[in-house]
Amino acid sequence: MAERILIVEDDPAIVMGLEDLLVGEGYLVDAARDGNQAIELYRRRKPDLIVLDIMIPEISGYEVCRRIRKKDAETPILMLTAKGQEPDKVAGLELGADDYVVKPFGVSELLARIRALLRRSRVREVGRCEELSFGDVRIDPQKLEGTKKGRTFALTARELQLLSLFNSRSGQVLDRAEILDEIWGLRYEGTTRTLDQHIANLRKKIEEDPAQPLHILTVHGVGYRFAPRGKDLPHLPADSMDAD
Repeated sequence: MAERILIVEDDPAIVMGLEDLLVGEGYLVDAARDGNQAIELYRRRKPDLIVLDIMIPEISGYEVCRRIRKKDAETPILMLTAKGQEPDKVAGLELGADDYVVKPFGVSELLARIRALLRRSRVREVGRCEELSFGDVRIDPQKLEGTKKGRTFALTARELQLLSLFNSRSGQVLDRAEILDEIWGLRYEGTTRTLDQHIANLRKKIEEDPAQPLHILTVHGVGYRFAPRGKDLPHLPADSMDAD
């Protein structure tokens, strides 16, 4: 069965180009020109993936993402951002977007990211894994929720995938390229900011002090190591994750 993609973009030329491209690749395509229409089409059509521009009329792409993520942690969201607007990318990822493409974008890159997100969106299978627990953290994959010292927090599908991978490779040093390949299904060239931002968001939820992590440890210049019982190596500051 063909997968359905919702395009949320107010530029008619871009919408037409994306529709032609994606239909030609065998996808079913819906298009929304503003935020209100995006929410309505999302509810009615239940897309498998959303391509979401940030700057759209009525309701911004940020707000569309926030509302969708409030009820749906699984549907992949690929944000379109203006060239060089790093804060836009970070804000989108913090709201639950899975990835972003910078305008103007290349057709090959866009298709590669869409395919990777759709391939990795079989998160429903990940949701069948057993409950994860480490330190004072408990993760319920079925609900995409976690608890820490009585506090409940929501997890995104991507964060659950990361925790599942870390748990399965507990104690091992995983380099960033390996993690990206395992989770995103695509080796990024030049930057790993997407991964690092997801790790930063995850640390805020599971660590007592995100700046002094005990479980998701940075291995400087390489990647990350998961310590379920807490840090057992000399401290590696969280901000060293930016070194590539």
